[in-house]
Amino acid sequence: MSSIITGEAVVLELRPASFAARALGLLLDIVVNVAVLWIILVLVGSAAPGLDDAALGALVTVAVVFSFVVVPVGVETLSRGLSVGKLATGLRIVRDDGGSIRFRHALIRGLVGFLEIYAILGGLAVAVALFNGKSKRLGDLVAGTYALRRRVRAEPPVLHRVPYPLQPWVAAADIGRIPDAAARRASLFLRQAGRMAPASRAALAQSLATEVAAHVAPPPPAGTGPEDYLAAVLGERSRRELGRLEAARERSTRLGVRLRRLPHARLR
Repeated sequence: MSSIITGEAVVLELRPASFAARALGLLLDIVVNVAVLWIILVLVGSAAPGLDDAALGALVTVAVVFSFVVVPVGVETLSRGLSVGKLATGLRIVRDDGGSIRFRHALIRGLVGFLEIYAILGGLAVAVALFNGKSKRLGDLVAGTYALRRRVRAEPPVLHRVPYPLQPWVAAADIGRIPDAAARRASLFLRQAGRMAPASRAALAQSLATEVAAHVAPPPPAGTGPEDYLAAVLGERSRRELGRLEAARERSTRLGVRLRRLPHARLR
């Protein structure tokens, strides 16, 4: 995973593409570009069979540049980082800050890509990507871009169940001041606790419970385990947030009904 901090101080967890996925997408794009070149050459040969060598060489050069530079640059610019190969492999080219690429990025990638992929048969692109943490090729390093995985399996929502003995306590507890970051860490721990080593699980549970307890009052009943404590607090926190959302939705619905009942003003 790759962490990017946006201008609003929001941390985005992004997943760069693997070398294998990038290689497969690149091969598909090469096949498409070669097919475009072949079609152009066939059309040129059938339209003007009597061309001399100089004219034929010029047309072939133009066709190569159009197929291997103009078409990829145009497609990536218009689609904001997509291509046939990237669509098939679930990838997208983005800037290093996670934003969509523009014409400048696509042009740099296209020009450098023609050199490292077609002129020297991909040797430079493979060599650079193998020794790069995000599988960047040379064009990505120059343009400040990388390939991002678009198809990431969605994780099921976490539903924390409040243990029955703790329900009376947590229903009356003040838990409205828990920081979102601490709540996310505790929720992630409860999701992954079953896959942790017992010693690490116990130590982390105690550490997170101590952090959350600084924002919850009164303390839980004596003998409450740290994992039960976290599950109770997070479960009640989710229940209260859901209740606030439902109340806000009901207020919006009532306001909409009242507005529809108002008489329409006549325009003069």
